[in-house]
Amino acid sequence: MIVAGSESQVLAARVAKEMGRELACVEYERFPDGESLVRVPGADGEEVAVVASTPTDEAYVELLQILDAVRDAARIDLVVPYMGYSRQDDEFQDGESVSARALASALPRVDSVTTVNLHETSILDDWFDADDREDIDATPALGNALDVDSPLVVAPDEGARSLASSLAARLGGDSDHLVKERVSGDEVRVETRNVEADGRDTVLVDDMVATGGTMSEAVGVLRQNGASTVRVACVHPVFARNAVLRLYSAGVEGVVATDTLGTALSDATVAPVIADRL
Repeated sequence: MIVAGSESQVLAARVAKEMGRELACVEYERFPDGESLVRVPGADGEEVAVVASTPTDEAYVELLQILDAVRDAARIDLVVPYMGYSRQDDEFQDGESVSARALASALPRVDSVTTVNLHETSILDDWFDADDREDIDATPALGNALDVDSPLVVAPDEGARSLASSLAARLGGDSDHLVKERVSGDEVRVETRNVEADGRDTVLVDDMVATGGTMSEAVGVLRQNGASTVRVACVHPVFARNAVLRLYSAGVEGVVATDTLGTALSDATVAPVIADRL
């Protein structure tokens, strides 16, 4: 049985179809005082896979309720395609909470945990309570959705180099990376360094696009280096505020994102890689 969090209904349905498994008809209810309630009929004694992204505080509370509702299942596999708060993985100032630790540790023990291109994989290894843990790669989904041959795939910073290299290998291209300096929460400065982009189709790829600041700056750098076309690919389309407008205003030809979060641009499905893992 596949059980969906409300933020992952489409993705859960796709996983169920890929696996030929039953999709639970989860009931979500909101009381007049704002409290929520979740019902998962028929889960007792079943093997259950919970697919639930957690982009909001409410989604975390809902996931806790779902896991409690299926507590009598024969087996529980948890899939968190997008984990909110995953970037707060260290104590950057004295007395600061490590939010990723707090939230991962609050989840009950399950048989397995699966994440997708987690910002920092040590979160999965250190703070989730399951013997079987794996962070899977969404590169195949992005590669299938991108209609471009032998591009230059560019990471906006060091952190996304492996993602760029993996995607380049799938598309028959090569990869490079830029250097990023964060000025504030939504303002970055991307170093104008030479990349071999002159006359080439290029793809900027990152695990997450939040405000679009990093990618917009990187688009400008690639244009300065003579790129013929620039596309953006991301695993987790957070797209806060006017992120999509910033990308298109910067001059991208298109944006490809996966369905770890459901948006109008989530054309690349990670359902097959999740199904393979389960």
